[in-house]
Amino acid sequence: MNAPRKILVVDDDPVVAKSFDRVLSGKGYAVITARNGEEALSKISNENYDAVFTDIKMPGMNGLEVAERIRASQPWLPVVIVTGYGSDAYEARAEAAGVSGFLRKPLSPDMIEGSTDKAMHERDATPPKQATVEEVIAATAEVAAKESTAKNIALFFAAPFIGLAYILAMPFVALGMLSWFGAKAAATKVKNMGPAGKHIGLLVSAPFLGLLFIIVAPIVGLAMLVWFGASAMLGYK
Repeated sequence: MNAPRKILVVDDDPVVAKSFDRVLSGKGYAVITARNGEEALSKISNENYDAVFTDIKMPGMNGLEVAERIRASQPWLPVVIVTGYGSDAYEARAEAAGVSGFLRKPLSPDMIEGSTDKAMHERDATPPKQATVEEVIAATAEVAAKESTAKNIALFFAAPFIGLAYILAMPFVALGMLSWFGAKAAATKVKNMGPAGKHIGLLVSAPFLGLLFIIVAPIVGLAMLVWFGASAMLGYK
Protein backbone atom coordinates (compact mmCIF):
# COMPACT_ATOMS: atom_id res chain seq x y z
CA MET A 1 0.00 0.00 0.00
CA ASN A 2 1.36 3.39 -1.04
CA ALA A 3 2.08 5.92 1.67
CA PRO A 4 -0.33 8.87 1.70
CA ARG A 5 0.83 12.07 0.14
CA LYS A 6 1.73 14.68 2.73
CA ILE A 7 0.30 18.20 2.61
CA LEU A 8 1.70 20.88 4.90
CA VAL A 9 -0.78 23.61 5.88
CA VAL A 10 0.85 26.70 7.40
CA ASP A 11 -1.68 28.93 9.17
CA ASP A 12 -2.11 30.32 12.68
CA ASP A 13 -5.88 29.77 12.38
CA PRO A 14 -6.67 26.12 13.31
CA VAL A 15 -9.99 26.32 11.43
CA VAL A 16 -8.12 26.50 8.12
CA ALA A 17 -6.11 23.37 8.89
CA LYS A 18 -9.29 21.53 9.88
CA SER A 19 -10.88 22.51 6.58
CA PHE A 20 -7.99 21.01 4.62
CA ASP A 21 -8.00 17.87 6.75
CA ARG A 22 -11.76 17.45 6.35
CA VAL A 23 -11.57 17.74 2.56
CA LEU A 24 -8.32 15.86 1.85
CA SER A 25 -8.05 13.14 4.51
CA GLY A 26 -10.69 11.01 2.79
CA LYS A 27 -8.85 11.29 -0.53
CA GLY A 28 -5.64 9.67 0.59
CA TYR A 29 -3.74 12.72 1.87
CA ALA A 30 -2.05 13.21 5.22
CA VAL A 31 -2.51 16.82 6.38
CA ILE A 32 0.22 18.18 8.67
CA THR A 33 0.01 21.66 10.17
CA ALA A 34 2.40 24.42 11.22
CA ARG A 35 1.39 27.57 13.10
CA ASN A 36 4.04 29.88 11.62
CA GLY A 37 6.74 30.16 9.00
CA GLU A 38 9.63 29.16 11.25
CA GLU A 39 7.87 25.93 12.26
CA ALA A 40 7.02 25.21 8.61
CA LEU A 41 10.61 25.61 7.41
CA SER A 42 11.82 23.41 10.25
CA LYS A 43 9.40 20.63 9.28
CA ILE A 44 10.27 20.91 5.59
CA SER A 45 13.98 20.58 6.37
CA ASN A 46 13.35 17.37 8.33
CA GLU A 47 10.56 15.72 6.34
CA ASN A 48 9.45 15.33 2.73
CA TYR A 49 6.17 16.92 1.65
CA ASP A 50 4.23 16.86 -1.60
CA ALA A 51 2.72 20.35 -1.38
CA VAL A 52 2.57 23.35 0.95
CA PHE A 53 -0.38 25.67 1.54
CA THR A 54 0.56 28.81 3.47
CA ASP A 55 -1.31 31.82 4.76
CA ILE A 56 0.25 35.28 4.25
CA LYS A 57 -0.49 37.02 7.55
CA MET A 58 1.06 35.11 10.43
CA PRO A 59 3.13 35.98 13.50
CA GLY A 60 6.78 36.42 12.56
CA MET A 61 7.67 35.34 9.04
CA ASN A 62 4.87 35.91 6.54
CA GLY A 63 3.67 33.43 3.93
CA LEU A 64 5.37 35.13 1.00
CA GLU A 65 8.75 34.78 2.72
CA VAL A 66 7.94 31.13 3.45
CA ALA A 67 7.09 30.54 -0.23
CA GLU A 68 10.27 32.27 -1.43
CA ARG A 69 12.50 30.25 0.89
CA ILE A 70 10.85 26.95 -0.01
CA ARG A 71 11.06 27.65 -3.73
CA ALA A 72 14.70 28.67 -3.35
CA SER A 73 15.70 25.48 -1.51
CA GLN A 74 13.20 22.99 -3.02
CA PRO A 75 11.98 24.35 -6.37
CA TRP A 76 10.14 21.10 -7.14
CA LEU A 77 7.85 21.48 -4.10
CA PRO A 78 4.55 23.21 -5.03
CA VAL A 79 3.54 26.09 -2.76
CA VAL A 80 0.04 27.57 -2.75
CA ILE A 81 -0.67 30.93 -1.10
CA VAL A 82 -3.89 31.10 0.93
CA THR A 83 -5.06 34.43 2.31
CA GLY A 84 -7.98 36.65 3.17
CA TYR A 85 -5.88 39.75 2.40
CA GLY A 86 -5.28 39.29 -1.31
CA SER A 87 -3.94 42.16 -3.39
CA ASP A 88 -2.29 42.70 -6.76
CA ALA A 89 1.05 43.33 -5.05
CA TYR A 90 0.81 40.08 -3.10
CA GLU A 91 -0.11 38.13 -6.22
CA ALA A 92 2.74 39.67 -8.21
CA ARG A 93 5.28 38.74 -5.52
CA ALA A 94 3.78 35.24 -5.24
CA GLU A 95 4.01 34.72 -9.00
CA ALA A 96 7.61 35.98 -8.99
CA ALA A 97 8.39 33.33 -6.37
CA GLY A 98 6.92 30.66 -8.68
CA VAL A 99 4.03 29.53 -6.48
CA SER A 100 1.55 26.98 -7.74
CA GLY A 101 -1.56 29.01 -6.93
CA PHE A 102 -3.10 31.88 -5.01
CA LEU A 103 -6.31 31.14 -3.09
CA ARG A 104 -8.52 33.74 -1.43
CA LYS A 105 -10.48 32.99 1.73
CA PRO A 106 -13.13 31.87 2.46
CA LEU A 107 -12.18 28.51 1.00
CA SER A 108 -14.63 26.01 -0.42
CA PRO A 109 -14.07 22.23 -0.66
CA ASP A 110 -13.84 22.54 -4.45
CA MET A 111 -11.13 25.20 -4.14
CA ILE A 112 -9.10 23.05 -1.75
CA GLU A 113 -9.45 19.89 -3.82
CA GLY A 114 -8.84 21.63 -7.14
CA SER A 115 -5.73 23.47 -6.01
CA THR A 116 -4.37 20.27 -4.44
CA ASP A 117 -4.89 18.29 -7.66
CA LYS A 118 -3.12 21.04 -9.62
CA ALA A 119 -0.22 21.06 -7.14
CA MET A 120 0.09 17.25 -7.38
CA HIS A 121 0.28 17.40 -11.19
CA GLU A 122 3.09 19.94 -10.88
CA ARG A 123 4.81 17.80 -8.25
CA ASP A 124 4.72 14.73 -10.48
CA ALA A 125 5.97 16.70 -13.47
CA THR A 126 8.96 18.06 -11.54
CA PRO A 127 10.86 15.27 -9.78
CA PRO A 128 12.97 16.27 -6.77
CA LYS A 129 16.52 17.35 -7.41
CA GLN A 130 19.17 17.31 -4.74
CA ALA A 131 20.48 20.85 -4.58
CA THR A 132 24.18 21.36 -3.98
CA VAL A 133 25.40 23.19 -0.90
CA GLU A 134 26.54 26.07 -3.11
CA GLU A 135 23.09 26.38 -4.72
CA VAL A 136 21.31 26.41 -1.35
CA ILE A 137 23.70 29.04 0.04
CA ALA A 138 23.33 31.20 -3.07
CA ALA A 139 19.53 30.96 -3.06
CA THR A 140 19.31 31.73 0.66
CA ALA A 141 21.64 34.72 0.25
CA GLU A 142 19.52 36.06 -2.62
CA VAL A 143 16.31 35.87 -0.58
CA ALA A 144 18.02 37.49 2.42
CA ALA A 145 19.31 40.31 0.20
CA LYS A 146 15.82 41.02 -1.13
CA GLU A 147 14.39 41.10 2.41
CA SER A 148 17.18 43.41 3.58
CA THR A 149 16.59 45.82 0.70
CA ALA A 150 12.86 45.98 1.41
CA LYS A 151 13.48 46.64 5.11
CA ASN A 152 16.02 49.37 4.35
CA ILE A 153 13.55 51.12 2.04
CA ALA A 154 10.85 50.94 4.72
CA LEU A 155 13.27 52.33 7.33
CA PHE A 156 14.18 55.17 4.97
CA PHE A 157 10.55 56.26 4.73
CA ALA A 158 9.90 55.70 8.45
CA ALA A 159 12.95 57.68 9.60
CA PRO A 160 11.35 61.18 9.29
CA PHE A 161 8.41 60.13 11.46
CA ILE A 162 10.70 58.65 14.10
CA GLY A 163 12.90 61.78 14.08
CA LEU A 164 9.86 64.06 14.38
CA ALA A 165 8.57 62.03 17.31
CA TYR A 166 11.96 62.31 19.02
CA ILE A 167 12.11 66.10 18.54
CA LEU A 168 8.56 66.60 19.80
CA ALA A 169 8.96 64.24 22.73
CA MET A 170 12.18 65.65 24.22
CA PRO A 171 10.69 68.87 25.73
CA PHE A 172 7.80 66.89 27.19
CA VAL A 173 10.16 64.34 28.68
CA ALA A 174 12.20 67.12 30.29
CA LEU A 175 9.08 68.77 31.74
CA GLY A 176 7.84 65.40 32.92
CA MET A 177 11.09 64.75 34.75
CA LEU A 178 10.96 68.20 36.39
CA SER A 179 7.37 67.59 37.47
CA TRP A 180 8.26 64.21 38.89
CA PHE A 181 11.23 65.50 40.86
CA GLY A 182 9.15 68.48 42.03
CA ALA A 183 6.38 66.23 43.30
CA LYS A 184 8.92 63.96 44.96
CA ALA A 185 10.68 66.87 46.67
CA ALA A 186 7.37 68.29 47.92
CA ALA A 187 6.33 64.93 49.30
CA THR A 188 9.67 64.50 51.08
CA LYS A 189 9.47 67.97 52.61
CA VAL A 190 6.18 67.30 54.38
CA LYS A 191 6.92 63.66 55.19
CA ASN A 192 7.69 64.39 58.86
CA MET A 193 4.72 66.67 59.49
CA GLY A 194 2.51 63.88 60.84
CA PRO A 195 -0.93 62.83 59.57
CA ALA A 196 -1.70 66.36 58.46
CA GLY A 197 1.52 66.34 56.46
CA LYS A 198 0.18 63.61 54.22
CA HIS A 199 -2.78 65.75 53.24
CA ILE A 200 -0.56 68.77 52.77
CA GLY A 201 1.82 66.63 50.72
CA LEU A 202 -0.99 65.48 48.46
CA LEU A 203 -2.22 69.06 48.12
CA VAL A 204 1.24 70.31 47.20
CA SER A 205 2.01 67.37 44.93
CA ALA A 206 -1.32 67.41 43.08
CA PRO A 207 -0.39 70.20 40.61
CA PHE A 208 2.87 68.47 39.75
CA LEU A 209 1.16 65.10 39.29
CA GLY A 210 -1.56 66.70 37.18
CA LEU A 211 1.05 68.41 35.01
CA LEU A 212 2.92 65.14 34.71
CA PHE A 213 -0.24 63.38 33.48
CA ILE A 214 -0.94 66.16 30.97
CA ILE A 215 2.61 65.90 29.66
CA VAL A 216 2.80 62.12 29.54
CA ALA A 217 -0.55 61.54 27.78
CA PRO A 218 0.47 63.22 24.47
CA ILE A 219 3.82 61.41 24.55
CA VAL A 220 2.12 58.05 24.94
CA GLY A 221 -0.37 58.87 22.18
CA LEU A 222 2.35 60.09 19.82
CA ALA A 223 4.52 57.06 20.57
CA MET A 224 1.62 54.73 19.76
CA LEU A 225 0.98 56.50 16.46
CA VAL A 226 4.66 56.31 15.50
CA TRP A 227 4.87 52.66 16.56
CA PHE A 228 1.82 51.58 14.55
CA GLY A 229 2.92 53.67 11.58
CA ALA A 230 6.43 52.22 11.59
CA SER A 231 5.06 48.70 12.08
CA ALA A 232 2.74 49.12 9.11
CA MET A 233 5.59 50.37 6.90
CA LEU A 234 8.05 47.68 8.00
CA GLY A 235 5.59 44.77 7.90
CA TYR A 236 5.18 42.59 4.82
CA LYS A 237 1.85 40.99 5.69
